[in-house]
Amino acid sequence: MERHSKGLTLADGMLADLGGPRTAGLLDRLDAATPWDRLAAVVKPLYRNDSGQGGRPNVPVVVMLKVTLMQRWFGLSDPAMEEAIADRLSFRRFLGLGVDDPGIDHATIALFRKRLHDAGLAGELFKIVNAHLREQGLMVSEGTSVDATIIEAPRGNPRKNDPDQSSKDKAATHTKKHGRIFHGYKAHLATDPNALIRDYRVDTASVHDINHFEALTEDEKAAAFADSAYRDTKRKEQLEARGVFYGVMHRRVRGQRELTAAQKHHNRLCARARGICEMPFAWLRRAGRKWTRYRGLRKTGTDVGLWATGYNLWRSLSVRPA
Repeated sequence: MERHSKGLTLADGMLADLGGPRTAGLLDRLDAATPWDRLAAVVKPLYRNDSGQGGRPNVPVVVMLKVTLMQRWFGLSDPAMEEAIADRLSFRRFLGLGVDDPGIDHATIALFRKRLHDAGLAGELFKIVNAHLREQGLMVSEGTSVDATIIEAPRGNPRKNDPDQSSKDKAATHTKKHGRIFHGYKAHLATDPNALIRDYRVDTASVHDINHFEALTEDEKAAAFADSAYRDTKRKEQLEARGVFYGVMHRRVRGQRELTAAQKHHNRLCARARGICEMPFAWLRRAGRKWTRYRGLRKTGTDVGLWATGYNLWRSLSVRPA
């Protein structure tokens, strides 16, 4: 059973004109852009308690989904989200909470995310949002840009003589980029020409980017773009056999002093499309996801899935229907 709001009171009426108008306007647009009922339909089966047999009523599923996505939109931890709900009028209005309604504590937020994780629903929520965006004519079906970004994880105490390694994420692995060693995971994204995330994969940092290229482009029928790290002769032949343009950047090979004129022309043609993936990655870093918040590959995958869902809804506000 879900708990119900106490409804608007005199105090709500007196505070109606207060709060940040820009944030309130943004949340109103996000509210209208999100298929809450469709998202809630896959989550509600996780709740089977009957408050008539004991226990408190649940916070409504739609409210908890709003809380979860707001964390991604504003880069808030569970305690920070609890504080924001208690403090910000625009947040409370978005959640449908009056000033006399109780807030939502960080333990409830963490438990809801755990339910999603245990049921493996992060990917399902992402698919529902993408289906909604396609129905709205916002997601382009042809043209895929592929790239990956590193999400760092705790390494533990690096001092050799210190046995305390409890903070280390043992599931994470190492990779080297631009002469620096990273410990963590990689988020691999397939992005459409509108910078909406079409698909994603999450793996450990040591797995090469190209390992997920085929999975992220398997449904592509027009063109696939990526930086030079993805260049591979076999995959080029496979894509071109399907009639897909191979828009992977050229790089110099051993013994080649500079790129040919044709290779430079190819890179110029592909550069803008390839760079589309930088937009969600920039949003990811802005939302505080340069570092993992949870340990393990599966939990990191859940977090990236929820983040990708939130990003697509946020990005959809700036995309015009085709």
